[in-house]
Amino acid sequence: APPLALYLHFPWCVSKCPYCDFNSFALHGELPQAIYLDALERDLRAQLGSALGIAAGLAERPVVSIFLGGGTPSLFEPEAIGQILTRVASLLRMQPGAEITLEANPGTIERGRFAGYAAAGVNRVSLGAQTFDPMALRALGRIHSPDDTRRAAEELHAAGLPNFNLDLMYGLPGQDLRAALRDVDSALALQPAHLSHYHLTLEPGTPFAANPPSGLPADDATASMLQASHEKLAAAGFERYEVSAYAKAGRRCAHNLNYWQFGDYLGVGAGAHGKLTTLDGSGAIFRSVQLREPRRYLAAAANAITLSRVADAQLPFEFMLNALRLTQGAAAGLFEQRSGIPWQQIEPTVARLVQRGLIEPYADTGSGRGLRATARGFDFLNEILVEFLPDTSASGYAQAAAKLSK
Repeated sequence: APPLALYLHFPWCVSKCPYCDFNSFALHGELPQAIYLDALERDLRAQLGSALGIAAGLAERPVVSIFLGGGTPSLFEPEAIGQILTRVASLLRMQPGAEITLEANPGTIERGRFAGYAAAGVNRVSLGAQTFDPMALRALGRIHSPDDTRRAAEELHAAGLPNFNLDLMYGLPGQDLRAALRDVDSALALQPAHLSHYHLTLEPGTPFAANPPSGLPADDATASMLQASHEKLAAAGFERYEVSAYAKAGRRCAHNLNYWQFGDYLGVGAGAHGKLTTLDGSGAIFRSVQLREPRRYLAAAANAITLSRVADAQLPFEFMLNALRLTQGAAAGLFEQRSGIPWQQIEPTVARLVQRGLIEPYADTGSGRGLRATARGFDFLNEILVEFLPDTSASGYAQAAAKLSK
């Protein structure tokens, strides 16, 4: 069986950022903390007891990581986070030392809470810094200040949570190369263990897509920001192991690695997605999605989840969509194990992409043979991935492009 992880979604934020296309909603009124925790437990119990849960052997498989994402999970008090983690541990087999990540914002609500989250069982935090430029924060619709981020990092170290990630964006309105590098310097000064370095994109359906902010840097300028930031991070001891992820030695995000290596994960909460492999001999792979809107999720039956089997013809694309984000690429053995498809089936596609200089094969004694994106290919991942689709017609390409934008 592939490794099993658990994702718990918390859909509320203080306000909705104009660039965000995640399943999040501005909180109006009181946070339904106790009600939502009960709904999460009902959801988890229903999935464990379902036909798919039994076929996937969920009750017996150890959980390697938990990720509490959102939205803003840190709107929930430490005691509430501790309660849901206790309930999870009573229902699932937890692997000793499992990584448990909490997404948090560096704002006033979270102030003074990180020691409580650590006591509740959280051992990793992902902090949404985004930038240290006050004007850029306002342009992004963020409600915290650079000092809030610095104060939050101090609290994390004091709480015994040095294994924390900072989210950092580049390509911001009015940003130039010097400003982008100042942000990297400011982030490094806080001594995070991990850095997620994202380009600001105008996601479909967001206010920024409908009304783009002025002063967005040109493509060549953002490419320079990425390259210079990459060099600065490497010099500081951060290894780039995924398209937008950098980590100190031993501090890669185990939960995200499980996604990228096509592992299994339970998705619990409003709008949460999951992916499970059956262990009944068929090796069928299913994806799940919960109702998105919190009120509908809370009012629905516990089994109101949507399941869809991933067609065998789609599996090469589904696997590569994740694995080729990694700098180490995809090992042939892992591809065959996780997808159930012989490596020989994709060799003609691999040969075409090698000829175009977008991917390169590798072979070594440790990982066998496999493939990874070249430096040029990293800039054209969408073009690589579409080649693994069973239908590369105009309609197939459009559907793939829509999926890749999520």
